[in-house]
Amino acid sequence: MSAFLARIAHALTHRWKRSLVAAIVVLIGLGAFAGAFGGMPAEDFKVPGAESQKALELFSDHVPALAGAEANPVFSTPSGSITDPANRRAITSALAKASELPKVAEVGDPFAQVSPNGRVALADVRYTDQAFDIEPEDGRTLQSTLDRALEGTGVQMEMRGSVADAASEQDAPVGELIGVALAIILLTLLFRSGAAMAATLIGALIGVMVGQLALQILAQPLGLPEFATTIAMMLGLGAGIDYALLVIARYREQEAAGDTPHEASAKAAATSGASVVAAGLIVMVAIAGLLSVGIPMIGKMGIGAAIGVAAVVVSSLTILPIMAGALSRWLRPKKPEHVQASAAFGRWAEIITRRPWAAIVAGGVIMLALARPVAGMPLGQPDDGNQPASKTQRKAYDTVSAAFGPGANGPFLIAVRTPDGSGDKAALQSLVTALRDTDGVASVSPAMPSNDGAMATISLIPDTSPQEEATGDLVHHLRRDVIPAATEGTHLQAYVGGVTATFLDFSEKVASRLPLFIALVVGLSVLLLMAAFRSLWIPLASAVLNVLSVLAAYGLVTLVFQDGVGAGLLGVDSGVPVVSFIPVMLFAILFGLSMDYNVFLLSRIREAHQNGDRPRSAVIHGVSRIGKIVLFAGLIMASVFLAFAAMPDVTAKMMGLGLGLAILLDVVVVRLLIVPGMVTLMGERAWWMPRWLDRVLPNISLDGHEEVVGTSATSGTPAFQED
Repeated sequence: MSAFLARIAHALTHRWKRSLVAAIVVLIGLGAFAGAFGGMPAEDFKVPGAESQKALELFSDHVPALAGAEANPVFSTPSGSITDPANRRAITSALAKASELPKVAEVGDPFAQVSPNGRVALADVRYTDQAFDIEPEDGRTLQSTLDRALEGTGVQMEMRGSVADAASEQDAPVGELIGVALAIILLTLLFRSGAAMAATLIGALIGVMVGQLALQILAQPLGLPEFATTIAMMLGLGAGIDYALLVIARYREQEAAGDTPHEASAKAAATSGASVVAAGLIVMVAIAGLLSVGIPMIGKMGIGAAIGVAAVVVSSLTILPIMAGALSRWLRPKKPEHVQASAAFGRWAEIITRRPWAAIVAGGVIMLALARPVAGMPLGQPDDGNQPASKTQRKAYDTVSAAFGPGANGPFLIAVRTPDGSGDKAALQSLVTALRDTDGVASVSPAMPSNDGAMATISLIPDTSPQEEATGDLVHHLRRDVIPAATEGTHLQAYVGGVTATFLDFSEKVASRLPLFIALVVGLSVLLLMAAFRSLWIPLASAVLNVLSVLAAYGLVTLVFQDGVGAGLLGVDSGVPVVSFIPVMLFAILFGLSMDYNVFLLSRIREAHQNGDRPRSAVIHGVSRIGKIVLFAGLIMASVFLAFAAMPDVTAKMMGLGLGLAILLDVVVVRLLIVPGMVTLMGERAWWMPRWLDRVLPNISLDGHEEVVGTSATSGTPAFQED
């Protein structure tokens, strides 16, 4: 593989002008194709086999409005009654205007749900589209329509529901912009060269652009969810900058050693480029492993993210050699000592390799201590009670809780199939009575038959809020005991649905598939590392360390969002449950990205060993060469992820904070403390593989020796120079 990559890079750099024209033509072609045929499909939030999914399908077939997105305006008055004539007229007029908006299917009667004190009324505005198909503008239009209609009336209105959530989404890519700004600063500090910074950033951004265009083109054929583009953007930006950074750094190192631009480009592609391929493959395998979870939305998010990573890998291998040719005059280091081995990291490696056990124990204690809170990690779905106090969803949530009880914020929608079409009133009434007599139930509405008589809908409000464990226990009790007993001997088939039940089913489905997912991702990643490093013990030890990094990430997320340590800095309260799909997404992304830094570091140590260094010397030389690059790459990746923690959505905060802090820990503690000690202790055994396994596995060469590449670079390891 090294020789193949070297030939491509050599040709692209040598003929950079025509290569640049070809790249521009390809980009324009992709853009035109995406504009003509691209587009995002409808979201697929199915949980196959779950009872809530069966309820949703019944609603879709017979009461479509209950399957669509909804907004829940909460009307209140500080004095008097919400049903006073003036208030009634104002609310009725406002909702009449709302009913005329595009996509609105129906508007419920707000005066059918009035609080006991008479000051609060609830309304439902149902949409024809499902929640994931609602645009932010739809929510903002509804909000402004109601606000204008109620202005000066004395009636206060706050709103929650999926449509309100859409209205609060950010249009501006704040996270991405912050991440790019921080990357520019860090790249400039690392390279001390505007040209090197620009080449790295351009290579990464073009890869991200290609990935986004590819997702637009493939979204409908593959059924990719819209959130896949956000994940692909986050991953592509971070990984793309890291990959480009590694290749450009090696290019400048080879130029400092005396290579011509096309020779340096070939050597960089054969070594660092091969490492990028191996690292990218592992990330793609880890992310695509989400398919094994068995939930279409999660699996397709994994496919979308893998496409984004593949695009930045290809960009690193093609665009960067073109940039090397175009900017060769400015990329050559003016001070070669700036790109040679780092004396500081060399001394650090000498200290660690002198006492490897101490480094391993110290690093292990730090990671295990941070992973400890994972034992209390609660899975669930943050609700509007976890929103900032200034947001309309939080105000609506608090108003409803105070007026109707906490359970009113998460009603169950029970879909009852009546197979004979008769809608047996006696049987339905018996079911309603059984539900009302169940402990933990605050209220139950009468059964509402559909127009075709094929089903009926029962709304049930629990005593407890959607996040409480008792609410989940109630769902199980209804499904396992109450409903089967009440419908026994009848033709009724009842399914507990609604948002609360759906997220419960989602969480349980994810938890049941987690062992298979972890085994698949770890197993395939270990095989890829074995193929790359021709080693048995290095990949196995790396897998253990990567799992340790993931556990530390889980612990940090729990510590911040559940225990509240530093939560105020993020604008959230404590006691926020961890979103059910976050652990799976964090595992896939972190396991893959941790392997990136593992490949970067170990490939340089192995290269030194292949060039004749003894095990300890190979570690020292490898760390001195790549330690600073790995550290800055980790800082850049962490900056990109942590920037997303500034977004208002609590799920984005969890993803950004968990990924950002975990990357920092992985780079500083695992890669630059534990791994050098571990490889030193292994000695020659680090690079041993049974002969039978060596024959079976394909060889992904990461060495890029000069006789293969055809460059004039020296193969030895230069002496250390001061930073």
